[in-house]
Amino acid sequence: MGDLVLTEDEVNPVMSALLDNGIEVTALHNHFFYEQPRIFYMHVHGMGTAADLAKRLMPALAKIPKPAAATTPAAPAPALPAMDTSALAKILGHEGEQSGPVYKITIGRPDINLVDHGAKINARMGLNTWAAFTGSDADAMVAGDIAMLAPELNPVLKALRANGINVVAIHHHMTGSSPTVYFLHYYGTGGAAKLAAGVKAAVDQLGKGGATH
Repeated sequence: MGDLVLTEDEVNPVMSALLDNGIEVTALHNHFFYEQPRIFYMHVHGMGTAADLAKRLMPALAKIPKPAAATTPAAPAPALPAMDTSALAKILGHEGEQSGPVYKITIGRPDINLVDHGAKINARMGLNTWAAFTGSDADAMVAGDIAMLAPELNPVLKALRANGINVVAIHHHMTGSSPTVYFLHYYGTGGAAKLAAGVKAAVDQLGKGGATH
């Protein structure tokens, strides 16, 4: 299972290469609004030996241009005011990881017993909710993904919109899975603590119906 990051022109050549080599395409969607160039995310699914899957993926990966080697060192990015990531972790109730300017919190869904074609799907395989923050305490951006069961979808939507966070995509990552899990991408800007509180309001809608088997 995986996710390919593609420009508009790459979407259909990559899709054809996947399908021609027996790799399933399970979703195509955006994560953001207003970005340039436009970026799409294609979810893929396949079964077989590890070596066979890698071989079948290669024709699709070959359609994605490799970045050119830098000939001159990139100018250093301007320093941003520090973000109080410990405050964000406290609001959401989970610690995150810092990678460059991005602080990302990942929350699993152990209450969902998700099986896809007989395989147990856990947080590492994509059954998770995440929130990625960047910027400063006063001027931040959050983008993320929420994994939900069907009854949780509209309560989550209401919580996000009530807190001024944009919903940019609702879709599946998998086919043939049980139970069906929906994934919602969101995007917001503003004060970091306020954004974290908005995400927490949405996360609080999850799991209210108890464990699902």
